[in-house]
Amino acid sequence: MKIMRRQTRVRALPAFVLVFVFAAFLSGCATAPPTLYQWESYEAQVYAHLKGESPEAQIEVMERDLEKIKAGDKTPPPGFYAHLGLLYVESGNDAKAIDCFTTEKGRFPESAPFMNFLLGKYKK
Repeated sequence: MKIMRRQTRVRALPAFVLVFVFAAFLSGCATAPPTLYQWESYEAQVYAHLKGESPEAQIEVMERDLEKIKAGDKTPPPGFYAHLGLLYVESGNDAKAIDCFTTEKGRFPESAPFMNFLLGKYKK
């Protein structure tokens, strides 16, 4: 009879341990890590660009987003300045486009080959 009780206790212990580990896992997942970049409506503006919406309207929204990002001491995501620069090219403002391409290249060195290509194309 004592042997059966020991077996029962041994079986109950792993179940308790599993419940405890599962609860600890869930509580660890409750807090999200802080984001590296502040996206605002960047993804929506890329989609709007692909749909063919007005570059001027997109520039206005992205400039407003950039002010929000800077006010919160956050960083815009990779490609933000490059996309803004391409919108400036479409609207005919090459000087601002060059500033955006240079900023993108400075913030994200891995974009340098593409930014150098764009700078060479639009720099006068």
